[in-house]
Amino acid sequence: MQKFLRGSRITGTGRFTPEKVLTNFDLEKMVDTSDEWIVTRTGIRERRIAGPTEATSDIAVPAARAALESAGVDAADLDGIILATVLGDMVFPATSCLIQKQLGAVNAAAYDLNAACSGFIYGLSQAHALISSGHMDRVLVIGVEVLSKITDWSDRATCVLFGDGGGAAVVEACPAGEGILGTFIKSDGNLADLLHIPAGGTREPISCESINRRDHLIKMKGDGVFKYAVRAMEDATHQVLDQAGLTADDIDVFIPHQANVRIIDAVQKRLGLPDAKVIVNIDKYGNSSAGTIPIAFDEVARNGKLKKGDLVLLVAFGGGLTWGAVLFRNV
Repeated sequence: MQKFLRGSRITGTGRFTPEKVLTNFDLEKMVDTSDEWIVTRTGIRERRIAGPTEATSDIAVPAARAALESAGVDAADLDGIILATVLGDMVFPATSCLIQKQLGAVNAAAYDLNAACSGFIYGLSQAHALISSGHMDRVLVIGVEVLSKITDWSDRATCVLFGDGGGAAVVEACPAGEGILGTFIKSDGNLADLLHIPAGGTREPISCESINRRDHLIKMKGDGVFKYAVRAMEDATHQVLDQAGLTADDIDVFIPHQANVRIIDAVQKRLGLPDAKVIVNIDKYGNSSAGTIPIAFDEVARNGKLKKGDLVLLVAFGGGLTWGAVLFRNV
């Protein structure tokens, strides 16, 4: 079990998704696919798509403001802002700094992190460590993606999966043993080629050749991702439960990364969790990477499904490969 002088708890949540809805029937007109094929294999019926000028910060800021309002916290009282995303507004500065400016969080240290779909989990883990160690008292964690900008809309295997959107959570100090009870993060770079974008970095800067090969867009080996995702999410779940001396039977609300309903079903089956405890909203939003868990969490927090004292487990996996989990008592 992790030992800290004090703990951290989530005191407020928020979310924001673009207005445009792209349905499976819309995709039928774009690529060789069908609504039945997509729903059967992924569970997705529609997803949100950012407008031509809508950037990462345009989604992050309203989500952050909603979280701050929910927590009753002024932006000026934040000590830190952590933005989890694979695609910021620009190469630099960090998009978190642009968000800091718009929020008026004048006293916060802001930085971005990239752990793909596990980003929000990584951000919560870092916020917990910063707070429990005494370095900060109040941290805003944001998970946002605009994957439509890097989706290959000619690849029917991947374009049906991804959507845009995100959410945020305010994490504050609390007595040790309350709030967050366990965190776990891990990665395996040997599996990096299962889900990646080959071009656009220093290894292969974007060029006419890379664009013609469409190497600046998402590439995924779906079968490999599925196999490792189920195993990784199950392991991460047991890791945080073991830290708290609890079992899967103790979980009240289970919020997995919304990548594919078959992955969620497989993890749920391995853990022996009933449907009533598992949150699934992939049908409405698709896979928004680092945005899926904070979106789902905020929905649950606002629709009355989350009660005081509930044991909540968040778990994700993503490109890298990365994976992790956070276990907390809702307060």
